[in-house]
Formats: sequence, structure tokens, C-alpha cells
Amino acid sequence: MLWNTILLSLRELRRNVMRSFLTILGIVIGVGAVITMVTIGGGATLQVKEQIASMGSNLLMVSPGKRFGPGQASGTILFKEADVEAIAKEVSSIAALAPVSSQSIQAIYGNQNWTTQVTGSDNQYFRVTNRSVKTGRQFSETELRSGAAVCVVGETVRKKLFGGQEALGEKIRLQKISCEVIGLLQGKGQSTMGMDQDDVVIIPLRTLQRRIAGNQDVNLIQVSVQQGASTDKAQRDIQQLMRERRHLSASEDDNFTVMDMKEIANMLTGTTQLLTALLSAVAAVSLLVGGIGIMNIMLVSVTERTREIGVRLAIGALERDVLLQFLVESVVLSSCGGLLGIAIALSASVWLAAMLRVPFVFNASIVVISFLFSGAIGVIFGYFPALKAARLDPIEALHHE
Repeated sequence: MLWNTILLSLRELRRNVMRSFLTILGIVIGVGAVITMVTIGGGATLQVKEQIASMGSNLLMVSPGKRFGPGQASGTILFKEADVEAIAKEVSSIAALAPVSSQSIQAIYGNQNWTTQVTGSDNQYFRVTNRSVKTGRQFSETELRSGAAVCVVGETVRKKLFGGQEALGEKIRLQKISCEVIGLLQGKGQSTMGMDQDDVVIIPLRTLQRRIAGNQDVNLIQVSVQQGASTDKAQRDIQQLMRERRHLSASEDDNFTVMDMKEIANMLTGTTQLLTALLSAVAAVSLLVGGIGIMNIMLVSVTERTREIGVRLAIGALERDVLLQFLVESVVLSSCGGLLGIAIALSASVWLAAMLRVPFVFNASIVVISFLFSGAIGVIFGYFPALKAARLDPIEALHHE
């Protein structure tokens, strides 16, 4: 009985293919938009987690001032190398830590120039930030102690300055100093914040302090906590130590920030998920619009087929048979829209993921939910037209022109 009703419904849809397609267009757009938003949002969330993880495991960022990010607010008391040594000595759960100072400087080679981020640090920087030297070597202990004019350059800087030429052993100019390129970094691409992680030149910290910055300041301390150790405890220990070293009383607020990269990851993934949910909610409005379209076209169909309904009722069809027929037509209509929307959404998601350079994450649950929701739209918005058809008086229906 139900199968015959479905076949009758499909036959009615084929009679007016264009009208049926325009009717389900709202469902197609709604289902397609929701699945696409959730899929791309899931890929973006996964990319954020992967990129945060690639910055280093169990990573803590100790920065001066209350604002986390590039640069410091005016009046901020910067760190010294003694602070770095104190953390290494007093906090037991540390695997590695790297003092970092950075400046934006124009790098020059021959007739090529490129403004890049010059970072002063030591060899622990490569370990803490999960970076590796693809070609060449890291700094020697002598170069670090003496502040030698040597550097390790990122892939972007290499391309901008050297193009297809060999970079190792060549010298680039950073302000007034001429640095020998002793290593090339493995490429990492863009960060979660949209920054190019390969647009960097790394030099010994003392080289930057003495020959570029002209001070002994450390702008940032990056700390890698041992695997299995509590980053929360390490964070508290560093906060307590830095408060003591900065002579802060119990009533004074911290004038530095110890940020766990896990917190940043949670914040960014939470923001991404919230935006995905908001965009999906907006897209879901199209489903309601599609449902109204289905109700409208089913009411028109009831009016057009009043005489047919009268004949069915007159020859013995029950009200529930007529109700089921029109309800099934509505559900078939919306379900076809759901299937078409799913096909379009998955195709669009693969294309957008490639274009936006985010992973394609297939979410089976949102596909199933969207399809079931499209079917539910057919039931909800098709019930009133179906009920109207079932309650028609057979005699009046037979006289309808």
C-alpha cells in the first residue's frame, strides 16, 4: 500500500518537473548550506588544532605586560636573560625553553630586498617550536656566546631573496650587519592567525641584542613542558617565580602573562565552532522557507486535483488513504530536495576545502540529520494540505471544475 502511494507520488512529481524543482529549491539550498557550513567549519577547527599542535607540545608563552600578542604596550617591563635562567633552574618540569626577541627588518641580498621578522634566540627555539633545519645546520655554541653574524632563514625569505639560487653560504644584510646563511628551515606554511610562519630569519639572541636592538631585553620566553607533566602546575610555578623576581606584592596584579597554548587552542576552536553554528542557523532558515514553499504548492495541488480526490472518495477510498497520499507526496518532495542538497553540499565542500586550504572532514551525522530534517519539513508543512484534501466532501469535489 505504502509502496503504491510512493509510486503515485513520484508520478505526480514527474508531471510537473519544473514546478517540483522550484518547490524544493529552498530545501536544496537549506540542506546544502547547512552541510557545507558544518563541513568547512569542522575542517577549519581541525586545522586550528593541528597548527596549534605544530607550534610545540605542552607549550607555555611567557610575555611581558597583560596583552598577549606581537609587540608590547608602552611602559611594559621586558625580561632579561637572568629571568630565563631562573625559570630553567627553579621550575623542574621544563623540557626546554627559549628566550626570544624579534624585530621587523629589511633583509637585502644583491638587488633583492624583503621586509621580514628577524628573531633572536638559541638552538632551544627549534625544539620548543617544533621547527627543523632542512638544509645546513643550527648555531654552534661559539656563535651563540659571541653573537656571531650567522642566520637560519625561512622558506619565504629564501624565495624572495634568492629565487632559484643557492642560499647556503651566502650573506644577507640586516640593517648594518652582514649575516652568513648557515641553514634553511623546513617550511610550515600559514599559521592559524593567517601569518606566514616561513617569513622569518633566525639569528643568535646576542647578535640581535648587541648589533641590532642595542639592549639586553628578552621580548618573550617560550617554555616546553615535559611530556606527562602538568602544564597547569608549570604555569603556576612560573607565575609565582616571576612575581618574586619582579617584586610584586600580594595586592598587585601580574605585569606579565603566562599563556598555555591549550587555552589558545580552546579559544580559537570555540570561536570557530560558534561561527559555524551561527552560519548554520542562518542557513537553516532556508529550510523553513522551503517548507512554506512545499505547503503552498501542495495546497495548489489539492485545488487542482479536487475532482480526482472526489472520485477516489466516491469509489471507497478512506480519508486516511487520501491523507497518506498527499502526505507522502510532500515527504517525497522534501526528501528529494534533501538528497539533491546533500549531493551539492558534498561537492561544494570538497571544492571549498581545497580552495581555502582546510582539511575536508566528512561529518556523517550532519548529513543524516539534514536528510531527516528535510523529511520532517515535508511532514510538518505537508500535513495541513493533506488534511484539507482528506476532508473534502465527495459530492462537492465531483462537481468541482
